Amino acid sequence: MKTIILFSEKFAIMMKKTLVLLLFSAIFSACSTNDDNLLNNPNLINLNFRLQLNLDFPEYNDLQFPGNSFATYNEGIRGVVVYNINNSQYTAFELSDPNHPPSNCSAMTVEGVVATCNCEDGNSYNIITGELLEGEGQYSMKPYRIERRGNTIEVYN
Repeated sequence: MKTIILFSEKFAIMMKKTLVLLLFSAIFSACSTNDDNLLNNPNLINLNFRLQLNLDFPEYNDLQFPGNSFATYNEGIRGVVVYNINNSQYTAFELSDPNHPPSNCSAMTVEGVVATCNCEDGNSYNIITGELLEGEGQYSMKPYRIERRGNTIEVYN
């Protein structure tokens, strides 16, 4: 009987150590360096801005419906695009091609869910995920923070 108790105590201690080790490995593996491409992009500066879109206004009305986007070229570096995924999730990205220094050709235009630059390589990106779809480069689109409060969408950096 004493042997069984000692065995179960040793087993419990071993399990606790294993759980702690698994917890630490999960925490450290979550700290990925993949975000370095977003944070350390030498082509795009970090601007501080705050854009409020009132969905009651006709120019932003399309953002009330999933699958629609709105692009403005008055904020951000070369503009900002906002996309409504499902009325509770939205994305917002910079419209300056992240794989070029800002120039006239690096300003992207949006058609459907694709943003394309006018430079020779013709980079194109998905405005839902920000990933590079076609062209050359190591950077994805620069994301901005976005929140919906009632009928107002706020985009900021």
